[in-house]
Amino acid sequence: MIFAGFDLSLLLIPMVTGMLIVLTHVPLGQVVLTRGIIFIDIAVAQFAGFGVILADAAGFEPRGWAVQLAAAGAALLGSLALNWSEHRWPEVQEALIGVGFVLASTGGILVLSNNPHGAEHLKDLLVGQIIWVLPREALAVAILFAVLLCAWFGFRERLGRTGFYVIFALTVTASVQLVGVFLVFATLILPALATRRLSGLKRLWVSYGLGFLSYAGGLGLSAAYDLSTGAIIVWVFVALSIALGFGIGLARTGFE
Repeated sequence: MIFAGFDLSLLLIPMVTGMLIVLTHVPLGQVVLTRGIIFIDIAVAQFAGFGVILADAAGFEPRGWAVQLAAAGAALLGSLALNWSEHRWPEVQEALIGVGFVLASTGGILVLSNNPHGAEHLKDLLVGQIIWVLPREALAVAILFAVLLCAWFGFRERLGRTGFYVIFALTVTASVQLVGVFLVFATLILPALATRRLSGLKRLWVSYGLGFLSYAGGLGLSAAYDLSTGAIIVWVFVALSIALGFGIGLARTGFE
């Protein structure tokens, strides 16, 4: 273990970032699971990642405004296309989501084929670099997420399917650049899956608790054992989700 020489204050911004991701992704993930479009999150995240890769290949400053616009544009276009396909061909929507994910993934690989740092770029997009998030990046995301959360909880019933896809795309665009595709998927799906037997505010708050503990535990293990931060958070997420799911199942069985 390397805690003895580690400044724990370095985990403050990553933990705040994780909490912001949890606050926004948990309610969206519950909708995704209910509607049975499980892989839309990883597909939209990959669309945003493809936009980042294209902007980077064009020579724009990493995480500059041009990159943000490219990522948001790619995610919005992909989301609106999926919104249209869900209306036009609902019976094959999950398959079309998979096709979109594969196209965005392979498109990124093709663009990075001749880039000497291509493998590192792809790793960053998948696993993320939450440990290196800057305070100004966390603040910008906090402002964006505050607006999106107000729109979601305040006008959810009026947003409709198109509004959901727009909020989803903007949320994932910001988060995938901070924590990577894998953590975006885990934060959206695992809390919703683990708490599927619960309902209402109880489900929401239990899901939030699961998310916060997963990020805290993963960051702690990463610092203690010098592990890949994004990857270990995903593993902690899965372990705690399994434990919580079994616990909820046993509790419900005991009451019946």
